[in-house]
Amino acid sequence: MLRRHFLTLPAALQGFAAPRYSALLLSSGNIERIRTELGRTPDIAAPLHKQVEHALAAGPWSVTFHRPRNPKPAPNDYYSEAPYWWPDPKNPSGPFIRKDGERYPERDWTHRRYIGELAEATLALGMGAAFFGDSRCVARAEKVLSVWFLDPKTRMNPHLEFGQAVRGHNEGRGAGIIETVSLIYVAQGIMLLEAAGKLDSGLRSGLRRWYAQYLRWLTESPKGRAEMNAGNNHATWWTAQVAAYATFTENEAAKQLAWERYRTHLVPTQIQPDGSCPKEEARTRSLSYSAMNLDGFSILCRIAEGNGVDLWRFKTASGTGVEKSFYYLMPYVLRPETWKKKQITAFDQDRTIFLGLAGLGLQAPPLLAAYRKLPRAEAPLVLLVDYLVRTS
Repeated sequence: MLRRHFLTLPAALQGFAAPRYSALLLSSGNIERIRTELGRTPDIAAPLHKQVEHALAAGPWSVTFHRPRNPKPAPNDYYSEAPYWWPDPKNPSGPFIRKDGERYPERDWTHRRYIGELAEATLALGMGAAFFGDSRCVARAEKVLSVWFLDPKTRMNPHLEFGQAVRGHNEGRGAGIIETVSLIYVAQGIMLLEAAGKLDSGLRSGLRRWYAQYLRWLTESPKGRAEMNAGNNHATWWTAQVAAYATFTENEAAKQLAWERYRTHLVPTQIQPDGSCPKEEARTRSLSYSAMNLDGFSILCRIAEGNGVDLWRFKTASGTGVEKSFYYLMPYVLRPETWKKKQITAFDQDRTIFLGLAGLGLQAPPLLAAYRKLPRAEAPLVLLVDYLVRTS
């Protein structure tokens, strides 16, 4: 059981000391090299310019702009319904039943869509400010961030008690925490805005206060602890979130908790000696979940690297480590048609990032070469990883 002193709010929420990676996944050197590269190669910068223009016109978003039919959540509470639960044909008015990998189209997922759009916009705006010096990005980011996190009338309460509810079963589950993975990319965008040197100091303090409160809930609440102890990608992404938010708020104890969970829980319980992750391969979208899990591992290892901790090369006493997993899945990401396990939907090659981040972290040319062969989506996170790989 976690002790409460892990997530005590920092005494001062201003003037945080910068970690070695000054913007979560990027060092100051990364930022400067990307800025230079984009300045001299307009064709490479063009997709980001497009994303920035879209972000400047998007939002703001708020959990208060859409309220669920469920009366339990308070007006400022986040709410969503689990994607893979459907009405029971044998009992239409009864509890829902699960159909793994099949999304129920009439579920309430508006807040899930909002938080994803907020993340993409904030990251694009942060990149626009840091790489292009676009002052419009700062003003727009301050608006959308204030609405989602700080304005008492519209802010999201810093918990996820009502995430991924299942009709007839519960009002919310720990599994809903997977939806706040988007907040990692919001934090990345904020830190890029800060790297540009223009974000309002009061807003910066308020955002860190919100993240510190959410981090406390993640590590101390029953739903948070349930997700921490999950045996699949949910535990991976819980740990990645804790690492990101602890880095953002400079909570050293929570960082240590994340590294400890990686070494004692994630790698030993998920990864087999051959690199496979059986709990992901048991799913109906097994290649998608396997890649999603390794994306989470790579984000976590990159954040640890930025804090001076090498998780990339960690191995258990029996020699099991995540490096083998990256190589295990690499050929199937390159050629999804060769994957023989169940995959009921198309696999999205163009949003897979672990080959790029792991290639950098492990200094592994085969992983980087594989990453460069993939089609790439013009999405802010994918562009960010592409620019990192290009300039590192």
